[in-house]
Amino acid sequence: MGPMRWMIMGLLAGLAASGAPIQFVSSEHQVALVELYTSEGCSSCPPAESWISKLKEKPGLWSDFVPVAFHVDYWDYLGWRDKWSNKQFSDRQRDYAGAWGSDNIYTPEFVLNGKEWHNWFELRGAPGVSSTKPGILKVTSEDTNHWQVNFLPAETGTTGFELHAALSVSGLGSDIKSGENTGRHLKHDFAVLKLIDQTLMGKDGGFQGVFTMATAPNPPQGALALAVWVTRKAHLEPVQAVGGWIGPSQKTK
Repeated sequence: MGPMRWMIMGLLAGLAASGAPIQFVSSEHQVALVELYTSEGCSSCPPAESWISKLKEKPGLWSDFVPVAFHVDYWDYLGWRDKWSNKQFSDRQRDYAGAWGSDNIYTPEFVLNGKEWHNWFELRGAPGVSSTKPGILKVTSEDTNHWQVNFLPAETGTTGFELHAALSVSGLGSDIKSGENTGRHLKHDFAVLKLIDQTLMGKDGGFQGVFTMATAPNPPQGALALAVWVTRKAHLEPVQAVGGWIGPSQKTK
């Protein structure tokens, strides 16, 4: 079992011990999904990570927008290995590029509601909910390990939805010893540790699914959050999103 898996399991272990039920429910309006593709090996990425970190202070966090930061692995061979990187996240970025008819992937890259987003640095506030009303997404758990997902689409007769759940951690720090960011101390928020993709099953006019995250003792420091979104089957664009903290908030740090 690799160190990253033990870290994920450990983080969840302490939360599970509390036994407090958790429920996240979206509004009927489309909640924005903000994705950042980044790497500790990229000297252009710290400003983007600083921008997404500021979203912790915005009042619309989780209710109007859901942020996730995917650390890609294709920088790992260029002087510094990012311990938060994952090939799965790089593949997701490549899938986006393919859907857009592009061969180019790069960091930092923001994706807003499934579309490449270039002018993020001009936005002083935060992304808001859309006027679109796709339906209500709800996720619940009794122990932070076993989660149930329910999506009730606004339009009846719709079929074929997929669930995507990302466990992230905030309040991380890394001292970079080599590569483009040599000598810098980098801070990370909403860094994705694990991403689950699976099909939702239709039931009683809605769609349901469950997923599980294993646990282990000795959790390291960090504030966990869960981001969940649904897409049409075989599509990347989110239909609805929801999320929230499942551990102590890092808002003030």
